[in-house]
This record gives sequence, structure tokens and C-alpha cells, in this order.
Amino acid sequence: MTARRPLRDQLRLPLTTDVIGGAATFVRSGSNAYAVDALAAWPNAAGRVMALCGPAGCGKSHLASAWAERVGAIPLNGAEAALTDPLELEGRPVLLDIAQDADDETLFHLINLAQHDGGALLMVSRPSPRRWAVQVPDLRSRLDAVRVVAMEAPDDAVMSAILAAQFAERSITPGDGVIDYLVLRIDRSAEAAAGIVARLDDEHRPITRALARQVLEASADLFSGTDEGLQP
Repeated sequence: MTARRPLRDQLRLPLTTDVIGGAATFVRSGSNAYAVDALAAWPNAAGRVMALCGPAGCGKSHLASAWAERVGAIPLNGAEAALTDPLELEGRPVLLDIAQDADDETLFHLINLAQHDGGALLMVSRPSPRRWAVQVPDLRSRLDAVRVVAMEAPDDAVMSAILAAQFAERSITPGDGVIDYLVLRIDRSAEAAAGIVARLDDEHRPITRALARQVLEASADLFSGTDEGLQP
């Protein structure tokens, strides 16, 4: 962990956001309830290191950033975490997004620092730490012992909320049934929701189910792959 970046600069690093909007827009549902509950009172007796994992677009970075705001955690980001002086992190909660991209030495130091009074480390990634490729045996054993909290792909309630937020961000009021129609036909991720709303907005027409179907037909990369996907 050389060439340290001052903490005041490190704090400017952006988090990778899976869901549009702040903590107030996060929707609790069956796909994320376990993770929401796990972070609600953490850090606590469950330990000072936790990993929050799940597929792209499930809202894990969104939930983690809400946790960081609540506890005053220092946000770090993947390989960039190596630029921070670990002494500036002692006794502070830390959020490490894209955690699997951090180097072995950085991960080892962050896990150790989390054990100090006032410390905690929340690592966010798609794969579980048990699947990360690391070379240091002591780090491997520490990662294998980390509590892993998994999130699932967004369910209907979350996808509806993401689409509604995307439309609202563009000051668009979609027609009746448009959001329900899209929920059943696009990939279950915030990226897909943002993509389809942007394409609909580009049409510069009222957003109806008929228009949604037309745009989806021309946007196969957003399909969920179900046979009934394009049925009116």
C-alpha cells in the first residue's frame, strides 16, 4: 500500500451505484430484505467485517451507501483503496466497493484495521469473498471467515420502483400499465431500466404500452428472454 492518497482526496472517490437515487428511494422487498435487516444494526456482535454480495443491478451499492451514510463510513473503491494511508482509517468504519479488485495487501490491512475499536469493514462485490483469487494464505483464511450477506436480482417491486424513479428523473409520466409491462420484459437490473427509459425518452412521444412494445422489439439486448416477452 504505497503512494498514499490523502484521506480528503480519497473521500471524493465515487461509489459504484446499482440503483438510482439516495437512501430514501431504496425499496425493501423479498429480494433484499435479509440484507436490509443485516445492515440495520451492524456493526454489532456479529463481527466487524461483512461482505455484501449479489448480481449486477441488485442494489447492493445503493444499500451499502445508505449504511455508510448512517454510520459515517469512509468510502473506498476497488484498486483505488491502495492509495489511502491505513493510519487514517484506524478506528473508523470503512466501505470498500468493488472489493474484489483491491490487492491482497490492502485487503489484509483493512480487515485488520476493522478489529480496532470503532472500526468496521463492509466489502461490496458481485462474487462472494470465498471466490476471490488471492495469493496470501492468511488473507484466504480471513476472507473465508467473513460473514457473507447475499442479495438477489431485483424482484417486481424493486424493478417497478427503479423504473418509476427513472421516469421521474426525466419528468416523464408513463401511461397506464407501462411500468408493469416493462417489469415483465426487461432484464432485472437498474442498467436495463435506465436503458429502456432513455430509449423511450428519445422517441419524444407519449409513453404508452404500444410505444414500449415497439422500442423493446428494437432493443433485443434488454429482453428478459421469456417466450411471452413481447406479447401485448
